[in-house]
Amino acid sequence: MNTRTQNGFTPVDPDLYEAAFRLLDPGPLPAAPQAPAAPSLVPSSALPAHRPGPVEKTLSDALGFLDTHGWARHSLIHPEGARCSIGALRAAAGARNTAYRDAGNLLLDEARRQHGKKWQTIPHWNDSHTGAQVRSVWEAAIHRAHHLNI
Repeated sequence: MNTRTQNGFTPVDPDLYEAAFRLLDPGPLPAAPQAPAAPSLVPSSALPAHRPGPVEKTLSDALGFLDTHGWARHSLIHPEGARCSIGALRAAAGARNTAYRDAGNLLLDEARRQHGKKWQTIPHWNDSHTGAQVRSVWEAAIHRAHHLNI
């Protein structure tokens, strides 16, 4: 193989280019005031608003009910107004309709995911856990309903 290491170019003084550019460009121009950058995102008013499905709405309303009135164990409705998870679901749904059943099924499924498959009903699961554990399941169920758009 024959590779030439000599390219045959005449070496150029690097300072020559610098001197030529200084003659062409006498100095930096004063900086112009910068206009604020235009936002690259679409304004939120132009995006379609999220409309929760009936299951997500039922779960969210029930958790809101628990936040407002309190959470209870061993009682559907506590004398002071707090409710257990199933009581909050019933209050949020207003009736034992499809959204109520689907929300309950999703909540129980999430309870089983987090706390084991042994739970047969929401009241038994609710009564056997702390408020923080119950809230964690509610939040995860709402997140799943949102993700599933139901």
